[in-house]
Amino acid sequence: MFSLEKSKQAFAEARTYMPGGVNSPVRSYRSVGGNPPFISSASGSRIYDIDGNEYIDYVLSWGPMILGHANPEIVASILEAIPRGTSYGAPTLLETEVAKKIQAFYPSMEMVRMVNSGTESTMSALRLARGYTGRDKIVKFIGCYHGHSDSLLVKAGSGLATFGVPDSPGVPTGVAEDTITLPYNDSDAVRQLFEAHGESIAAIIVEPVAGNMGCVPPVEGFLETLREVTTEHGAVLIFDEVMCGFRSSSGGAQKYYNVIPDLTCLGKIVGGGLPMAVFGGKKEMMSSIAPSGPVYQAGTLSGNPVAMAAGLATLSMLQKYPNAFRQVEESTEALCQGLEAAAKEVGVPVVVQRVGSMFTLFFTDKAVHNFDDASACDMEAFKTFFHYNLERGIYYAASQYESNFLSTCHSDQDLAYTLQIAKEAFQAIKG
Repeated sequence: MFSLEKSKQAFAEARTYMPGGVNSPVRSYRSVGGNPPFISSASGSRIYDIDGNEYIDYVLSWGPMILGHANPEIVASILEAIPRGTSYGAPTLLETEVAKKIQAFYPSMEMVRMVNSGTESTMSALRLARGYTGRDKIVKFIGCYHGHSDSLLVKAGSGLATFGVPDSPGVPTGVAEDTITLPYNDSDAVRQLFEAHGESIAAIIVEPVAGNMGCVPPVEGFLETLREVTTEHGAVLIFDEVMCGFRSSSGGAQKYYNVIPDLTCLGKIVGGGLPMAVFGGKKEMMSSIAPSGPVYQAGTLSGNPVAMAAGLATLSMLQKYPNAFRQVEESTEALCQGLEAAAKEVGVPVVVQRVGSMFTLFFTDKAVHNFDDASACDMEAFKTFFHYNLERGIYYAASQYESNFLSTCHSDQDLAYTLQIAKEAFQAIKG
């Protein structure tokens, strides 16, 4: 019998010590209601909560665990590193080895700088773009999330190129005004903006495969348009591949779609599940960063030796077993096809969108190309689907606006059981 009694007590206590009882908002289950299970451990494709419930995990810490939870080789590398000390604040050989591995997968990252989170990565890449170009304005797309730095928590103004306005209290209006927001996948809007204001724009930052309004691929020609207009107007093209990096393909979305940015931001998988991220790109741009150049960026824990050990182990395994990417993509494709077939059989409108090993099940009858499309989905149907699955041991992202993921540890038996429960959930929605 499914129960979350211990988790309910834990959540109540956590709310007295932390805002909303969590350290990242989506964990609170506000968008789906109910009580989040408090996780006690994880292994392979499974996570376990303090109430003794076991789940097949399709969140995978929001993407990093492509080789499964508690991978023995990664754990061994961490355990080997810890006795040598957990932080030095000084250079190590590991940093250079990780940089070499990253460049092997992402040749466009001619030089890199290690940081501790995706937010740090995107924030630093934008500062570099502004410093390099001498311009202030940046362009982002509605529905793309690039971390919680001030200039990126901005919503659209009332017109195509109107000033942005803060999307969160605490973000200065002056900062938001330099961020222009456009609809994702709208090449015409991009061209019009650059025709009018191209000479004042420092950079475009984009999730080349959107993952924070659900999995939304770029439409044909969209990424090519971004590359074309930034090149023409001397702006910097930044791919935020924190989520889709190593998920779209072994070389991320830039390899999958053959569009090469000036700067790339990576996180999640690159740290093997530990806090680590990286940004990098053209040598001439990266040389503008201190101490080589005037653009300042620093971090006491950047290049942390334990995180470097986990990242190096992960990247080494992915390099050693390149079929891992094919395996996890084929499993994801099979699951997505099964979900669509089950929904169609029951008669529930569903679109499952996938790129590589990331996917989202949208409760709608048409493809999702942007945030407006995602917002038009049936949120009540999603809530029913989510809780039906959770109570039967299937752990999906607790929001219609998030992506799900698979690992090399997800078995055929995992997929079969997932599809069985999905069909039952669709029947419950149908009524």
